[in-house]
Amino acid sequence: MPWPFPENNPFVGGDGAHDDDHDLRLAALVAQRLSADWATRRQQISVSVQNRVVILTGMVGDPNTRQAAGELAWDVPGVFDVCNALTLYGRRRGRR
Repeated sequence: MPWPFPENNPFVGGDGAHDDDHDLRLAALVAQRLSADWATRRQQISVSVQNRVVILTGMVGDPNTRQAAGELAWDVPGVFDVCNALTLYGRRRGRR
């Protein structure tokens, strides 16, 4: 079976604009939830969404905050998956 052309993709309705709007709404909801929670509100967390997958990037102070951010993102209705790429302050790669 040949791979479908992008315009015939059964997983995207129409021109895909609806999915982009949905991703923007999800990103706004996740960011709002993170800014309202006492554990994550003052952290440097960026939120992006692609195909209902939330991607969290930035830096947080401790592992509990990192876990809380991921859980808050999962709690937003409509989220399909969460990629928690948050790093901790003071954890550097490479030489010491």
